[in-house]
Amino acid sequence: MSKTRRDFIKQSGMAATGVWLAGMGLSAKSYANIIGANDRIRIGAVGYSDRFRQALLPSFMNHYKELNFDIVAVSDLWKIRREEGVAFLKDKMGHDIKGCLNNDELYNLKDIDAVIISTADFQHAVHAIEAVKAKKDAYVEKPFAETMEDNRAALKAIKASNNIVQVGSQRRSGANYHAANEFIRSGKFGNITMVELTWNVNQPGRWRRPALVAQLKQEDTDWKRFLINRPADKWDPRKYLEYRLFWPYSSGMPGQWMCHQIDTVHWFTGLKHPRSVVANGGIYMWKDGRKNWDTTTAVFDYGPSDDLSTGFQVTFSSRMHNGDENPAEIYYGNGGELNLITNKVSAKGGLRKNHAEAMNMQPNLLADLDLADISVKAVASANTGADPLTSAHMRNWMECIRSRKQPNAPVEAGYAHSVASIMTNAAVRTGFKATFDEAKQEVMAGGRVFKY
Repeated sequence: MSKTRRDFIKQSGMAATGVWLAGMGLSAKSYANIIGANDRIRIGAVGYSDRFRQALLPSFMNHYKELNFDIVAVSDLWKIRREEGVAFLKDKMGHDIKGCLNNDELYNLKDIDAVIISTADFQHAVHAIEAVKAKKDAYVEKPFAETMEDNRAALKAIKASNNIVQVGSQRRSGANYHAANEFIRSGKFGNITMVELTWNVNQPGRWRRPALVAQLKQEDTDWKRFLINRPADKWDPRKYLEYRLFWPYSSGMPGQWMCHQIDTVHWFTGLKHPRSVVANGGIYMWKDGRKNWDTTTAVFDYGPSDDLSTGFQVTFSSRMHNGDENPAEIYYGNGGELNLITNKVSAKGGLRKNHAEAMNMQPNLLADLDLADISVKAVASANTGADPLTSAHMRNWMECIRSRKQPNAPVEAGYAHSVASIMTNAAVRTGFKATFDEAKQEVMAGGRVFKY
């Protein structure tokens, strides 16, 4: 961090500790309390959302005392959410909380060191830019960006700053995912030939908030500021609170769920984006005015852009009307599979001896391996309290604020998952195969740059 009250006390005040203590009549214990207060990292919450209250805050609470962090302010455009946030955080933190009408007001406060951003999907990138321009570290929820314009701008701003930014891709802080990454990168798995990603839920009210929508009045919020850089639109409380159902405020399934899972593909392989994406699906069940599909299947081609003879396929499938609430990621190779449901590597489906001999090949079956305890896994619901992955991810960010090391999910990870998500959305919206223009850093569909 830049020179602050903490640096000053540590680097210059300590030089004369003995004399100073005697002169002020303070004990060593009293002085330690002063140092602790001045070394505290003060956090502002950008958006008092369900995700913040039910998952990010419990994860923060697991570690804040040990690491000497505090939450001192909350910014939310909606009067009801802002007031609820102030009251809730005051009770949790044991002191007054400043409620801010907007982020400008938040960043004008003194002694804010970092922010946790959990706002609407399409706002994440812009709010991350605001944070680093205000010289604040940030934990920013996924999807990182829903358009390439926002994606490029946020990447540029964060890379130009000295701030610690953690993208909310919490799989990157999971022991099982780290073990999978190490196993694949070591070459022991062999070539990846296919990856199956699924995320199925069975919740009629998923992303619907009718009771909350009924409470929202235009005069109690700032609709124009909420829209940020999206096209001007008439007031609609559903788009404000149920934004995940409506493009261009959210891509729905790709931005909410797929970006978590496709991030593991980028992480394990070092590839930055798909070569192409096609998608099929529709609104088959929930005829409630939504624009984003309730059933999606997307198929990706991955591999080096300069060698089309090598690569592998990835499929993502999601349905919102029948599901087991168990997100699944299975990596396949000729020697077996790496299964992140069971957290096991096995020879299942691999090339057996009799088949290998018929093809004049050597059998290459994988040996059984436990990646981690089976209890360590992703969960379908975004708001499940301090789940192990989110808790570990929040701690990693907090520790990196202290150490100034790069976190587990830096901005490049968010940029990459956003490219894949935007490509998927382009295929969904246009019906064309989506590709990526490496030179222009643009998503293409039907021979055109995809915008909205």
